[in-house]
Amino acid sequence: MNQSKWLLREEQNMTNTMEKGLKKMGVTVSKPILAIIAIIFGILVIAFPSLLVWIVGLYFIIQGILLLLDYMELRRK
Repeated sequence: MNQSKWLLREEQNMTNTMEKGLKKMGVTVSKPILAIIAIIFGILVIAFPSLLVWIVGLYFIIQGILLLLDYMELRRK
């Protein structure tokens, strides 16, 4: 039960982070699309627990890229 709450919270955090990062890059994605992506990832994690490592890894890579782009943008100003 605790783990499912944690996973739900992490999915929400990932969705918010991705939405903010995409907006910074000029890409807008509607909340329903982000919700569907989060649901798909959640189902994949439940069906294939080994995918969690890949999903988290991809999240960190994307988050790192978005942070670097934000830093470079702020430095240019």
